[in-house]
Amino acid sequence: MVRFSDIVKDKDRKKPTKESPENRDEQEDSALSNSQIARVLSDSQISMVRMEKASFAAPFKEEWNAEVITYYEKLVDRAIDVRARVRNDQGISASPILSDLHDIHNKDLVDKLYEYSMLVPGDHEWVLVHNVHVMFLSLLVGQEMGYDVKMRLKLGLAALLENVGMYKIPESVLEKRGSLDDKERGLIREHPKNSYEILAQMGERYQWLAEVAVQVHERTDGSGYPYGLKGGEVYDLSSVIGLIDVYVAMISDRPYRDKIVQTDAIKYILEKGKEQFPSKIRKVFMHQISLFPVNTYVMLNNKSIGRVLSTDREEPLRPTIELLYDSEGKKLDMPEVIQLSQNPLLYITESVHEKDLP
Repeated sequence: MVRFSDIVKDKDRKKPTKESPENRDEQEDSALSNSQIARVLSDSQISMVRMEKASFAAPFKEEWNAEVITYYEKLVDRAIDVRARVRNDQGISASPILSDLHDIHNKDLVDKLYEYSMLVPGDHEWVLVHNVHVMFLSLLVGQEMGYDVKMRLKLGLAALLENVGMYKIPESVLEKRGSLDDKERGLIREHPKNSYEILAQMGERYQWLAEVAVQVHERTDGSGYPYGLKGGEVYDLSSVIGLIDVYVAMISDRPYRDKIVQTDAIKYILEKGKEQFPSKIRKVFMHQISLFPVNTYVMLNNKSIGRVLSTDREEPLRPTIELLYDSEGKKLDMPEVIQLSQNPLLYITESVHEKDLP
């Protein structure tokens, strides 16, 4: 939720003294290597092959399990309620949120909720849905990190609430088009401390939550804020949420800029993130998010264009695509779905920005 061009290094070097509120999981997970992904991202000279007969599935319809939609809207409502409570200086209760997260885990809905959050139209205010989307993707990464249920619940709660300090910032600043002035940048830079103060009011039981929230914008190379922490001083939960916070912000529209193509956002994390986030977390993120994430528009080698509906962790470069335009750029009357893993002669050549669709 931070403007990348407006953030400068904070000189306030005060550091929290609390011990880490999380378990340090040192498990190394399998993932795509950075070099492999980087080669694909930078490869602009991909050979073309002749398209043979391909097997297509039935036309895709955006029909979602009612339970998925219900939980998505319920979590958005939770965010709306939290904002109202923060603005009215009322206490926040973690119990309803944890109850929802527990149900989502037990019903194995994390993957579907992530996919739905990436595909659903933006009918809610960005400041509200941002952390809902960060939460679902954080839960996805938490699973791959090997976190147990308790730790995943903590991760999901922290992801949803880490930016509560933003609710104290005037909407005239949050919705401003164009660059922020020094005073407005100062307000943005103070929001982690505001989040800490708000969440600390939840009592000793949730002190860990306040400490994770205040570190979400810290970076392992010391370039973050508000305290300029380095290396192991930054909690793992904070780094997981921080990386995903950056990614979700980049691929989403904001009042002051259009969203960035998802593959460009991934390239940014590959190039800049290696100094700002732990290697373990970056690898798990890349393995979960795929080079071509859900809702990415892509061009195939036969020049047809579609969008990614779901990814295959076994074959991350060959997701399931909803074809929208034929090889001549004509919009299909009836979009069709193709599983690239089942069609070896078809492959993705590049991502396409939504503004560049035919």
